Amino acid sequence: MKVADHLLRRLREWGVEHVFAYPGDGINGILAAWGRAGDRPRFIQARHEEMSAFQAVGYAKFSGRTGVCAATSGPGAIHLLNGLYDAKLDHVPVVAIVGQTDRSAMGGAYQQEVDLLSLYKDVASDFCEMVTVPEQLPGVLDRAMRIAAARRAPTALIIPADVQELDYTPPAHAFKQVPSSLGTGAYAPVPSDDAVARAAEILNAGEKPAILIGQGARGARAEVEEVAGRLGAGVAKALLGKDALPDTLPYVTGSIGLLGTRPSYEMMRDCDTLLVIGSSFPYSQFLPEFGQARAVQIDVEPALVGLRYPFELNLVGDAAETLRRLVPLLERRTDGAWRESIRQGVERWWEVMERRARVPADPVNPEYVVHALDGLLPGDVMLTADSGSAANWYARHLRFRDGMRGSLSGTLATMGPGVPYAIGAKFAHPGRPAIALVGDGAMQMNGLAELITAAKYHGEWSDPRLVVAVLNNRDLNQVTWEMRAMQGAPQFEASQSIPDVPYAAVAAHFGLGGERVERPEDVVPAWRRALAADRPYVIDFRTDPAVPPIPPHATWDQIKATAGAVLHGDSDRGAVLRQGLKAKAQEFLPGGGRGGGGKG
Repeated sequence: MKVADHLLRRLREWGVEHVFAYPGDGINGILAAWGRAGDRPRFIQARHEEMSAFQAVGYAKFSGRTGVCAATSGPGAIHLLNGLYDAKLDHVPVVAIVGQTDRSAMGGAYQQEVDLLSLYKDVASDFCEMVTVPEQLPGVLDRAMRIAAARRAPTALIIPADVQELDYTPPAHAFKQVPSSLGTGAYAPVPSDDAVARAAEILNAGEKPAILIGQGARGARAEVEEVAGRLGAGVAKALLGKDALPDTLPYVTGSIGLLGTRPSYEMMRDCDTLLVIGSSFPYSQFLPEFGQARAVQIDVEPALVGLRYPFELNLVGDAAETLRRLVPLLERRTDGAWRESIRQGVERWWEVMERRARVPADPVNPEYVVHALDGLLPGDVMLTADSGSAANWYARHLRFRDGMRGSLSGTLATMGPGVPYAIGAKFAHPGRPAIALVGDGAMQMNGLAELITAAKYHGEWSDPRLVVAVLNNRDLNQVTWEMRAMQGAPQFEASQSIPDVPYAAVAAHFGLGGERVERPEDVVPAWRRALAADRPYVIDFRTDPAVPPIPPHATWDQIKATAGAVLHGDSDRGAVLRQGLKAKAQEFLPGGGRGGGGKG
């Protein structure tokens, strides 16, 4: 047995079923071992190492297990970095296995020789090690797997090419040998009883309580509901926690921040008490004014408490276990004016979303595309969204029901993970449908090539449905709007305008389904066909770049300031002004209002 053989054997013993990877001569020894092992764990071939890392992140996010990716030395290891940083910033367990040049060549300026220990020092700061002798392997691999799971972070294992092909010798019962074992062990830390009692005192004293949850609250749904019910609180959600609590609950205000909802903004603006559970939401300007609210934070990671807001009390502990201890100490209230105002705000918001989706656009309103999907979502759907304006519509127009899952690149907010995330999710749950909402910029960056990966593997999925919805407006739209609103600058076409690509036709060339949609009346039928398809399906929605992703706190003065920038030379000035004013007006109009959702 070679070192590479034992590596794959040990991964199998850890329960690893898939490794998302791309080949190269720096891991030839491991590839040969894969052949001897009968492709166990399964080698999932992406089109680029960055996509392998994204697929491992998507797999980990949707499965709750550790994702594993692999790449060759030098350029392959470099290509993994963006996906690994996505894992690091979103606190996702991923193990990267990378090759290195032979030990005999190290330090000799050899081909593809990169100082990987230095390169990976930050991204895999929790654990990064190079294997130089066979006896080292099991302990190093076990620690990489264990630390990734325990700290919810990427770790890295570097194996020189010549080491991969050495005969494997296990560590002995001897001096300076490190035997190892499998398993992580479950644990759920909790704060002290005194700290929990003090948190209850703070929360019981409030009259207008608000709760903000993130992905750390995903395993504490019942407990969050109980706390919210006892306090009479509303619940806002950071984007990574969008699937932690159903949007169908009348006191759930939806997403928070620039991509958030008006009721979330108003609840934070007006509350006098704040409980943050499992979230390190970065934008403090969307939290209550400093000094306005007494605040308590619950987080399992000691290094992340106390950030973003002057919390009166920080509780370090598992969300579910901590809330279970807190619930009996909370005074039960009947829903009063505060809860009712939240309920009315949520109801009003969804009316506004319906109106904004119906605002005519040229040719199709992107808000209508996503709003129309809301009522068609399968109950067990897995949703991904790419960075850009698509994330706005994902955050605001889709109401997650019980059993639905979703994610995006929350903290790194990198472009391009939407399609590879969905592929990783399909390997995590091959019997569930997946939908990726991506802009045309992200599709051109990464998504087109990964359609080849979907074509390669979809026959192995018991439910073959993977729908890729491309919001095709020929503009890098989110940055265009940020330039208008934040820099007061008109659209710079040289950087913002991108080619029109026949995405559905490309998908058809790969043996997938697809169609292009250029009329609003075709939106719902296209969604229905995609969700009934027997293979992955690409919908090329031709959308209007002038529809603005208006932040929930935007005022008329800010809209006018943006309009002023547009008037100073923007190529799309007339349409931008019309769409911006029409979209903002939906918040102030009485009644239901109905439009056409398309050109008019």
